[in-house]
Amino acid sequence: MKKDVTMKKSTFVKGAFITTIGIVLTKILGILYVIPFHSIIGEEGGALYGYAYTIYIFFLSLSSAGIPLAISKLVSEYQTLGYSKAKRRVFVLGKRIALLFGLICFLFLILFAPILAKWILGGVVGGNRVEDVTFVIRVISSAILVGPVLSVYRGYFEGHRFMSPPSISQVLEQLLRVFIILFGSYFSLKFFKVSLASVVGVALFGATAGALIAYFYLLDKYFKNRRKFQEKVRDVNEPIVSDRVILHKIFLYAIPFIMIDVFQSLYHYVDMVSVVKGLVNYAQYSAVDAETVYSILSTWAQKFNMIIAAISTGIIVSLIPNLTESIVKKQQDEITHKVNLSLSMLLYFILPISFGICFLAKPIWIVFYGESSYGPSILSYYVFVGLMVSLFTMVISVLQTLKDYRNVFWCLLIGFVLKILFNYSLLRTFLSIGFPPYYGFITATILGYLASFFVCMFILRRKYHISFEVFLKNFVDILCGSFLMLFVLGIVHFLIPFSSTCRMVCFFLVLFYTVLGAFVYFVYAYRAKLTKTIFGDRFFKSFSKIFFHK
Repeated sequence: MKKDVTMKKSTFVKGAFITTIGIVLTKILGILYVIPFHSIIGEEGGALYGYAYTIYIFFLSLSSAGIPLAISKLVSEYQTLGYSKAKRRVFVLGKRIALLFGLICFLFLILFAPILAKWILGGVVGGNRVEDVTFVIRVISSAILVGPVLSVYRGYFEGHRFMSPPSISQVLEQLLRVFIILFGSYFSLKFFKVSLASVVGVALFGATAGALIAYFYLLDKYFKNRRKFQEKVRDVNEPIVSDRVILHKIFLYAIPFIMIDVFQSLYHYVDMVSVVKGLVNYAQYSAVDAETVYSILSTWAQKFNMIIAAISTGIIVSLIPNLTESIVKKQQDEITHKVNLSLSMLLYFILPISFGICFLAKPIWIVFYGESSYGPSILSYYVFVGLMVSLFTMVISVLQTLKDYRNVFWCLLIGFVLKILFNYSLLRTFLSIGFPPYYGFITATILGYLASFFVCMFILRRKYHISFEVFLKNFVDILCGSFLMLFVLGIVHFLIPFSSTCRMVCFFLVLFYTVLGAFVYFVYAYRAKLTKTIFGDRFFKSFSKIFFHK
């Protein structure tokens, strides 16, 4: 009997859940591997890994950040109109663009890696060398040859609302990447006795290998389901849409997404070139301590923010084609409903998670990395960067889907300018009042994203008449549930404090507090009918049967 390999389309809420679960799984894998990886490469290796990965994310943003969502948006648009030939040309031209930009970025990194390395270190001595940074940048550059084309395939699937294959591809990508990071770095260090830079280089090559296996998986799925992609939702006389028009639309749709990712990468880039130098020059930190703080910000604490960002990414990926359909059909009520629903779904999960990580920062850090002078204090505050990034990314994605590219740019620029203006001044402010000076860098990032978020909300309300009353009402309930969770955890903390430094003890503490906090929050959400309001009757009934069936 022939195996059924066909795919099914997803509704908005179902698609958001499928995509979010897939992305969250990849991020969980991305968190779990850091426990042994940290013990293998240490803080110095973490800083080296962070330098290369920050550069990689920036150039990947330039070459492919906007492509999957732009392809998804354009495919959804032509699918709604019934333009099957134009939809196919979008796919072909998207792959060509991705190949070209990926090759250009790859060659740039290979040729100019030494210059970038000198710029990153800025003359600071006592830590990683310029030659080591150059090497790891060149290693990670190979992933940029694959990533852009992979993103086109994901966008094409998502534009047809086939959410499962892209999600599975992300899990496969992360599995192989984690395997190479752990086993490759371990064997290269313990058995081959190579340098720390080489160990980090092996780990970074996992990004290339992971992208390749994800690409071949989607390629296989595409050829097995070609008929599904050729189906028409409506029978119309399709006009001729030229390649020039399609290319124009791809760039028009992609540029705002690219701007979003590039500006977010620039936030990390600003910290990359200022954290170490700022702490050494203004706070009199040693080069080793300054690089330790940077490695925590760029690599170790950042892993926890990836879980929060994954939730927003999953919802956005499902939102874009659904919102595009409502915009094409000029359904104002549906646009307002989907925007409010997306923001409510996002905050429903990320606010209690952020508060929980902040509260449990010390035992969480010990479980993953062991004792640290800087780790818990950085994590307890840095998690709110993830919260703000997620909210900002959601509203800026809505604004760009409405094709208001000028305001997208201004929202991004306003936040980034604030980040630059406050980065060093807040460092000195926190230092003068006796707080850790690295809080200044974190606060500057939060203020930048917060400003961009409120400007976006204002524009959506005034210019596009999107009311946020439903979201604000849900926000109050979510905030009350989160505070209630913290209140209960705070009371229990007096009875069961975080006094142990044993990893196993801290693991059970984190597990206990997580289960207790989740129980309190979800019971409140159930009693306040928050779950039913956000996710609808069908989800609410399923939830009730599982947790509250008598």
